[in-house]
Parts: sequence; C-alpha cells; structure tokens
Amino acid sequence: MWIYLLLSAVAGAVLALAIYILLHRASLRGRREAIIEKAELEGEKIKQQKILQAKERFIQLKGEHESYVAEKNSKLQEAENRIRQKESQLGQQNAELGRKQHELEAAEARATARAEALEHKEAEYERLSAQVNKQLEAVAGMSAQDARNLLIENMKAEARSEAQAYINDTIDEARLNAAKEAKRIVINTIQRTATETAIENAVTSFPIDNDEIKGRVIGREGRNIRALEAATGVEIVVDDTPDAILISGFDPVRREVARLALHQLVLDGRIHPARIEEVVAKVSAQLEEEMLETGKRTCIDLGVHGMSLELVRLIGRMKYRSSYGQNLLQHSREVANIAAIMASELGLNPKLAKRAGLLHDIGKVSDADPELPHAILGAKLAEQYKERPEIVNAVGAHHEEMEMTTVIAPIVLVADAISGARPGARREVIESYIKRLKGMEDLAASYQGVTKSYAIQAGRELRVIVGAEEVSDEQAARLSGDIAQKIQDEMTYPGQVKVTVIRETRSVAYAK
Repeated sequence: MWIYLLLSAVAGAVLALAIYILLHRASLRGRREAIIEKAELEGEKIKQQKILQAKERFIQLKGEHESYVAEKNSKLQEAENRIRQKESQLGQQNAELGRKQHELEAAEARATARAEALEHKEAEYERLSAQVNKQLEAVAGMSAQDARNLLIENMKAEARSEAQAYINDTIDEARLNAAKEAKRIVINTIQRTATETAIENAVTSFPIDNDEIKGRVIGREGRNIRALEAATGVEIVVDDTPDAILISGFDPVRREVARLALHQLVLDGRIHPARIEEVVAKVSAQLEEEMLETGKRTCIDLGVHGMSLELVRLIGRMKYRSSYGQNLLQHSREVANIAAIMASELGLNPKLAKRAGLLHDIGKVSDADPELPHAILGAKLAEQYKERPEIVNAVGAHHEEMEMTTVIAPIVLVADAISGARPGARREVIESYIKRLKGMEDLAASYQGVTKSYAIQAGRELRVIVGAEEVSDEQAARLSGDIAQKIQDEMTYPGQVKVTVIRETRSVAYAK
C-alpha cells in the first residue's frame, strides 16, 4: 500500500516539475522576443541617427570642397592674369629690342663708313707728312732721325732739371707739414676715442643676505673654505664686513670662478667639499663658454669677420686679463678703433688696421711658450690660424721686436702707444705686482709632484698642492723648505712669504 502511495507522490512531483519547466520556457521565450524587438527598434533608431550624421558630414565636406575649389580657381585666375601681363610686357620688350637692334645695325654701318674714310685720310696724311719731312731735311741739312734725337736730348735735360726742382720743393714742403699733419691725425684720433681710466683691483666682494651663510661657507672646522680656496686658488676672507664675503686674488679669472661658484653654492644650499669641487669644475667650463661668447660679441661690435674660433676664444679671455692695470680687452678694442681711424686718415685699409689692432696683444692670453715675448708669440698665433701676412707682421712688430714690413705695423705701434700713454690708462704698480705673484707660482710649479700652486694674501703666502701618489709626507716637508729657500735666493719681495705644502690622500670606491 505504501509503495503505491510513494509511486503516486513521485509521479505527481514529476508531473508538477514538467509543468513548471514548460511554463518557464514559455516565459523565457516571451521575454526573449520582447528583448529582440526592443533591440531592433533601438538599432533602427541608431541607424537613422548615423545616416543623418553622415548626410550632415557630407554636406559640410562638400561645402569645404567647393570653397577650396573656388579659392584655387581664384588663384589660378590671378596667375593667368599675371602671365598675360608678363606676356604683354615681354612683347613690348621684344619690340623695343628689335628697334634697338635695327638702330645698332645702322650705327655699325655708319661707323664702318667713317672708319674707311678715316683710313683714307690717314694714308693721305702720311703721304703729305713724308713729303713735308723730305722738304725740311733738304732745308735743314739734317735727317729727321737726327733732329728727333737732338730734340729728345734737349727735352730730357730740361725735364730732369724741372723734376729735381719739383722734388726738392716737395720734400721741403713735406718736412714742414709732416709734423703738423701727424699731430692733427693723433689728436683727432684721441678725441674720437672715449675710454675709461684704469682701476687697480685685486678684491671682489660677494654679497650675502645674512651672517648665517658665512658659517655655512666656512664649514665644520673650516673644511668648506679650505676646499674652496684649494679648488679656485683665491683667498676667501670672511670677517666682520656686514653682508659680504671678500674674494682676494691677483688673477681675475680665478676671482670670477670663485664668485660664480659661491653664488651657485649659496643658491643650492648644499655646501661641502665634494660639492664645491663639482661646482668649481662646472663654473670653470661655463666661464670658458662665456669667454667664447665675449670674443664673438667683440668681433661683431668691431665688424671683424672670418676669424678662427681659437683666436675668438683668446679675445674673450682678454676680458679677464689686465695690462699695467688696464683691462686687456678694452685696451685691444681701443687700439683697434684708433688704428682704424688713423688708417682712414692716411687713406689705408681701416678694416685691416682694426683687425691687427684687436689681435696685437693676443700673445698675452696664450698659455703656449711663456718664455717668448708676447708680440712674437702673438705673431706665431696669427700665422698659425691663417691670418694675413700684413696682420702677422703688425702683431709681431708692435714693440719693434720684429722688422716692420707693412704700412699697417707702424700704425698699430702708434695706436698701442696712444692707448697706453693717455692719462689714467695704466698703473705700473699693479703690473709688477702681478708679475711677481705669477713668477712665485711658476717657481713652485716647476718642482716635480706639484699639481697646483696659488699665491694668496697679496703674495705673503704660497699654497702648493702636491699629488699624494708622487710626494710623501717627508718629501712634502722638505719641499716647503726647498721652495722657501729658492724664493729667498731668486726673488725680490717685501716682508716674508709663508710656503704651505698641502698633501691630501683620497680613496674612492664604487658599489655596483
């Protein structure tokens, strides 16, 4: 009995499940058809929108194309009009050329006729002249050649006498007027050249915002200031001067490097020995580029073109050199202008004189062959970089250390003398002072193992930096004594000179 009940229940459950499945499928089919219908409606709507957009884009592109075609047609029409105008002008020119050619042919025919008539007249003249000469020879009893020779000798004697008298008068007049004319040219040249007076300066002031920066520049136990002095070769004076640090050194290039390095270090805020060396190296490279730009600007200002890039760089270095207290670049510009004015007054080439005047002291800024006089060294540099022989001779002869072979050489010599001799142009003291300090540095650099040498404190101290691999501590101690003794034996100086030999060992390794 219970088995029948169980089977009935199972059959009912299966039947109910079948009915549910059929109803669920019918519901899904209805929803799927509704979704498909909705999607078809939306697709049709999107299709209509895209068709409208395509039509609008087509209308827009068509309008742009028509505008472009109209513009092109307009330009073509203008070009055709210009061509017609050119054709009309060419037709008129051809007609004019034909007329002129016809006139030229007529003129040539007339000239030919005149030439033939002239030849006929010349032949007639020669016949008559020969007849007259024969009659004269018969009357004078002398041939035409003898008479001609006699007349020539008489005219030669008369011409010599007149020429000698004219030469003597010219020489006397030139002697009377030469000194007056020379003074006029020199005075006129000086009046047309305005320059500044020389200023003796061996100190640069670096402004700071507050005294806290002074402590950062000095560093712990003075290591920063020692590193900066060793890298630049100047003396950094940090004293009670308010809002300023003094940079002392006889070499303007070193002072400028130190000033620019301090400026970058203070702006950056990171001041330590490694950073100082990095900044000094970077500033030195930047200063070299600035010198090149200064040289280019100078050549442009003076109208000097086609000069070698190395000579332009040396001209830029003149900005940081002085000659007896006179800035070398300003002196060279002044000599160039004076030489050009004097050459113009004398009817010579002013551009050539200006170029020679600009280059006359180029040997003072070259590092090659320091034993040679700067004029001879400058001439070698000018010749090396393909300057004209007139300029090479003018550069080498401006101190009469080379024979003058061109007219430009004495002009450069006089221009150099005028620039240096005017009131306030030079100071002899500063030049001798710089030579003494430079000689002291060169003396120390002549010893083996010395990498750098700097004269500081107005020559009262000489700092010598040696390589740790080449010089030991004992050798460094002996080296300071040897240099001091050699300075004492060979140089003249006031007071005493302190010789400091610095030997620093550095160990560098890289983690990779």
